[in-house]
Amino acid sequence: MKGIAASPGIVIGKVLILNKEKSDVKIETISKDRIKDEIEKLHNAVEKAKKEIKIIKDNIGKEIGEERAKIFDAHIMMLNDPELISAFESKIREGKCSAPAAVKQVIEQYAEMFDNMEDEYLKMRGADIKDIGKRVINILLGNKELPDALDKEVIIVAEELSPSSIAQLDTKKVLAFVTKDGSRTSHASIIARSLGIPAVVGLGEVLLDKVQNNSLLIVDGNSGEVYLNPDKDILEIYKQKIIEYKTELERLAVYSNKKAKTKDGIAIEVVGNIGDIDDLEAVLVNGGEGIGLFRTEFLYMNRAEIPSEEEQFEVYKKVAEKMEKNRVVIRTLDIGADKEVPYLDLPKEMNPFLGYRGIRLCLDKTDIFKSQLRAILRASKFGNLSVMFPMISSLDEVKQAKNIFNEVKMELDNESLEYNENIEIGIMVETPAAVMIADNLAEEVDFFSIGTNDLIQYTLAVDRTNKKIADLYSAYHPAILRLIKKIIDEGHKAGIWVGMCGEAAGDELLLPFLLGAGLDEFSMSALSIPKIKESLEKWSKKDAEKEMENILQLKTTREVKNYLQKAKR
Repeated sequence: MKGIAASPGIVIGKVLILNKEKSDVKIETISKDRIKDEIEKLHNAVEKAKKEIKIIKDNIGKEIGEERAKIFDAHIMMLNDPELISAFESKIREGKCSAPAAVKQVIEQYAEMFDNMEDEYLKMRGADIKDIGKRVINILLGNKELPDALDKEVIIVAEELSPSSIAQLDTKKVLAFVTKDGSRTSHASIIARSLGIPAVVGLGEVLLDKVQNNSLLIVDGNSGEVYLNPDKDILEIYKQKIIEYKTELERLAVYSNKKAKTKDGIAIEVVGNIGDIDDLEAVLVNGGEGIGLFRTEFLYMNRAEIPSEEEQFEVYKKVAEKMEKNRVVIRTLDIGADKEVPYLDLPKEMNPFLGYRGIRLCLDKTDIFKSQLRAILRASKFGNLSVMFPMISSLDEVKQAKNIFNEVKMELDNESLEYNENIEIGIMVETPAAVMIADNLAEEVDFFSIGTNDLIQYTLAVDRTNKKIADLYSAYHPAILRLIKKIIDEGHKAGIWVGMCGEAAGDELLLPFLLGAGLDEFSMSALSIPKIKESLEKWSKKDAEKEMENILQLKTTREVKNYLQKAKR
């Protein structure tokens, strides 16, 4: 079976299926005189559910961090939503349903609405609402969804795993998670990675059709492959793979304490991408020498209102202090269209990736933008912070953003609030337009950071979330490589440094091209850092430059990939 590799690691173990049947609810009509009792039961169950979620939140906060635990704030917020509660009540009154049946039907309507949305963030809201629905139904029916304790190590198999389910399990005895539904960006996947538990999600109907309790399973969280009751040969292959994987991790661990440099001794910055404070530790453990991309969207999501300046300041200050003298590049709010926040009441769009997002939204909603810039500037005196504007496609946008930035500085001066006056300003180069005017843009900023994920999408006209055309999306396309070279060249001509924070920066195959092209900073997921540091040691700058020149002569994606595979050291 092949699914989505959601959390790395390889394990072999016996299956424990979470009992989804217990939550099945019969839909039957109730008599009129039961309606009042059912509504009372509903309210009691909702209150009990909120208390349970609060306990789970506190426990998960102690185990993997308070920021991750904020996932459960969204669950409590949903249970406090008068519209949702009213929908439950209406279903009991008008549909003459029992409380469990009313909850089941309303939750299914909401979940279907979210599931049909293309945006990953909104799909996650569907998982959240199913999670709270299941909790309320189980309370109403007196069901226990999860075992009290695990008496042996198991691989958990489920239709869909909720964050609260993971939080209630004895995770020390969970070898892996495997689910029918889910995505790599779901909350459950994020928590699995935080706990260091391998996970494969999105295996589809075939999973629950075939797997039984105590079945033997091989779970490869690196590739997304899952083997049910493997034969002797596959078992031996994977036993060996587990040994090799552990050996590889131990071998690469030495790079967490080594400076990144090339074979000929040139220092290169290898840093990490983070989505919130809880990701910092992984970057440090894996030897990241800074933060090349701090996505700030998490501060604005899963909540009912916009975060205050003070709240943002505290987060940026913590990151700055934790990273000490190492540079932290904070990307200003990149939200809107595909990353929806309900309280902003943004319009629905036909082409969200080309829409009202990133810097476009910030330049329009300057109160939100200014609040974030004030928080970043105030935090800048506690460490080495830089500011980066996303989704730039014109020189005017950069100038407008800088004007607002300078206005904020003047406000802070007038209020006698301290900040780093020399804080660097940069932009993400992720649109073809920005590449073509990179010479002009470079005159306005202190650095470029190449956002390859969107740059590929916009340049190749390929929606990276569309599975039907996924094979057209490639960082090895000659057009992408030429654009990267142009960005680096224009940046260097203007005397500014150029980094990369898209996924290509952690691609071992692309390393000689990027090194040869002169990339100054490689920013990636924490787990990729040791491997890239090791690869850098195998290449001299001179050799990489020769490879880069050869690669630029190639005409197709396939030719480039084949060449890079042969060149790999």
